[in-house]
Amino acid sequence: AAVAMFTGKANCPYYAKAELLADYLQTNLPNFRVHKITQHPDKWEQWLHDVCGTNGWEHRQCPIIWRELLDRGGKGQLLGGLNEFLEYAQQYYGITSMMLSEEMLDIAEENLQAHLEIVKEDEEIKSLIKPMQIWITSASAPICYHLIPLLANGEVFGMTTEISIHLFDTDQFKEILRSIVMEAEDMALPLLRSISEHTKIDQAFIDADIIIVLDDVLLNLEVQSLENYIREVSGICQVYAPLIEKNAKSEVKVISSGKTFANLKATMLRTYGPSIRPENIIAISTSWESAAKAMLARKLNMSTAGVKDVIVWGNITGSNYIDLSHAKLYGYDCAIRGPPNFQRPLLNMIYDSEWIHSELLSAQSTLSSRVSRCTGMLPAHALATVLRYWYQGSPSEIISVGILSEGK
Repeated sequence: AAVAMFTGKANCPYYAKAELLADYLQTNLPNFRVHKITQHPDKWEQWLHDVCGTNGWEHRQCPIIWRELLDRGGKGQLLGGLNEFLEYAQQYYGITSMMLSEEMLDIAEENLQAHLEIVKEDEEIKSLIKPMQIWITSASAPICYHLIPLLANGEVFGMTTEISIHLFDTDQFKEILRSIVMEAEDMALPLLRSISEHTKIDQAFIDADIIIVLDDVLLNLEVQSLENYIREVSGICQVYAPLIEKNAKSEVKVISSGKTFANLKATMLRTYGPSIRPENIIAISTSWESAAKAMLARKLNMSTAGVKDVIVWGNITGSNYIDLSHAKLYGYDCAIRGPPNFQRPLLNMIYDSEWIHSELLSAQSTLSSRVSRCTGMLPAHALATVLRYWYQGSPSEIISVGILSEGK
């Protein structure tokens, strides 16, 4: 089985003639199949250059016709243009096209109008499906490479929700942002409607549904004081918050992430952006939860995935407390066994209570060290998990996030 591939400019009379002859052959010959790809005149030259480069062909006229020896996508055999196709039809099937020049021009004009209407209709349909607008600040950070595929794979927002990602950073990181955009486009993620880079501050957060704040500072108290770092973080939020109020959607969700000052950023965004809904501003603590679960799993010689409902209280990136009072174990190898949803209280399974107090609950520096060494996978997974639960509900599992305290 073979299929004839026809491609040409929508307004090309030679393409019109070849197309009608192909339609006639397909109607009258049982084994002759045709697939037509009509190109807009403005895009034709680039498309022809690309397809010839891919297949190693030399062809510069409209149309271009080739045979694929299996089905579409098989190895292609170039036939040529209109003249070669006319010779092919005459030689193999004894059929000749008698179309006149005026007919060719009329049909070419009709083809162009039909193509423009189809393109317009496609654009109108796409405009009805409004993608979710996601802005990521300090987007040159390594976490972005891991975060983009997680956001666009359908698990976070659902398989029917398209997203548009906007990467924002200062002008000095423009080339890094551009390389991330190109790489994401090359991945052809089905739910990623668009991805773009931005460096102009006045354009930040336009129509944002979600804003992920990755801005971070690397603490080195030998270089400058803690107060100076706090002033720097506060200054960033003082710029972002009014722009969020001005440009983002009224129900925008703002997520503060990072290795330092996660709570402070969330607080300052609320302070400088009073019209942002306070319940929509959170700080991510899932990386600390995950590190604590891993320590517990190693102690119990089990899979980290089986440790659930570990809670982080306090300042996420400062002084926090790991709460195990609700923690549960699934799939733990002990005397009592049950189905996959069977659980055991974690505190009942760790008999070495001294280890809990001496190692885990005082492990702030150990956990901070583990989290600060993360290159991007863990914080990206943490962000994706929180967003998935926020939009689709948690599967009966507790996770911790930093929220504005009501004084309780």
